Amino acid sequence: MTTKPEMTAADIAKAVAGRKMTARDATEAALARIKQHDGILNSFTDVTADRARGKARAIDADVAAGKEVGPLAGVPFAVKNLFDVAGLPTRAGSKINRDLAPVKRDATLIERLEAAGAVLVGALNMGEYAYDFTGENVHDGPSRNPHDTTRMTGGSSGGSGSAVGGGLVPIALGSDTNGSIRVPSSFCGIFGLKPTYGRLSRARSFPFVASLDHLGPFARSVTDLALAYDAMQGPDADDAACTKRDLEPTLPLIANPVSDLRIAVAGGHFQKNVFPEAVEAVSRVAKALGATKVVDVPEASRARAAAYVITTTEGASLHLDRLRKRPNDFDPAVRDRLIAGAMVPALLVDRAQKFRRWYRAQLAEIFKSVDVLIAPATPCTAPKLGQVMFNLDGVELPVRANIGIHTQPISFIGLPVVAVPVPLEPLPIGVQIIAAPWREAVALRVAYALEKMGVAAAPAPRGF
Repeated sequence: MTTKPEMTAADIAKAVAGRKMTARDATEAALARIKQHDGILNSFTDVTADRARGKARAIDADVAAGKEVGPLAGVPFAVKNLFDVAGLPTRAGSKINRDLAPVKRDATLIERLEAAGAVLVGALNMGEYAYDFTGENVHDGPSRNPHDTTRMTGGSSGGSGSAVGGGLVPIALGSDTNGSIRVPSSFCGIFGLKPTYGRLSRARSFPFVASLDHLGPFARSVTDLALAYDAMQGPDADDAACTKRDLEPTLPLIANPVSDLRIAVAGGHFQKNVFPEAVEAVSRVAKALGATKVVDVPEASRARAAAYVITTTEGASLHLDRLRKRPNDFDPAVRDRLIAGAMVPALLVDRAQKFRRWYRAQLAEIFKSVDVLIAPATPCTAPKLGQVMFNLDGVELPVRANIGIHTQPISFIGLPVVAVPVPLEPLPIGVQIIAAPWREAVALRVAYALEKMGVAAAPAPRGF
């Protein structure tokens, strides 16, 4: 039995555990797809073939010996190259970091996926230092959209979106500070989970904005998303934010009915600055779920502005030494934003943090009467590579600055979100399923219901 691009992680693990397929077969199939297609997609910066084959041999030996294997046995996966991978320097999409020594230990989330039987096959392309919404890296080249290779994947987890959307691997990991899981999910037509802030460990991953950074999975099905998420849960003393101990296994819950849930459409800010395709996607999701209530999220535009202030100032603080010593080795666009962040007055940062506390309290009130909010993941389908502006209702807007217009007000206060792909023609687009803190299972239940209704689905890759 051999794997195909559309074969799910759940199916691979079941076949490996049931001796209908070997982990070696699954691994070699993924490596072959990477070799065949990544020259076009440019998803990978490193392929860890020897490591993957060694892990696959160990899994097959355990199966042959009758030992219990994990729920992801033999499943190939890859990670954004800001995750520490033993034996590689942690690039974080930069020119500067590739001069670092190879790290000696994997990131916590890699360790947990491998403990569940998954097989790491490589590290993935990304925007420099995660400060990017396009997926266009000036050092490694742009990752390319599997549905139209002339278009963006979105960023900064562009390689993750491209690799899963293109069927190279069934699961990938990325990071999301202001939208970097949800934007590539939307553009590449796949499912993505940005968990509650502090739910999944960030230990041994290269940071961007410590108070906003999240790590999470991409997959082509909700079941695969839940499998990966469940395998990675748990507190970690190596990440001060990851302290929650009451684990919430979601896989047994996702098939539960959603008729008892109070679902509303996010209004106000989330219904502005959207192209017709985003309106159509939200409409389809709302109709399928019977969501007729519209809830205005107060001051969401200010939340986006405050997120920008915190992002640029915290990011600048992290990179000051690099900016002083190696300014010419940065992507100029990233460098200039970081320099600008270093000059933001402290008073503005203080105001942004105070507003953040107020805004969190407002959303907490909303979630007393609503279980789930629906909102666009991106204002449009994937723009062309290199596109600088788009025209919305006769107004020219910068692409890079506005791709995350609907994701930033959500990650700003760390809410859990599942991005679901709506397979419109000619390109898919994502919708955010937003839940209250620590209620990932609720968002996944809604995503699963939409998948079963055929409203949300990862379309087969095309265009390469």
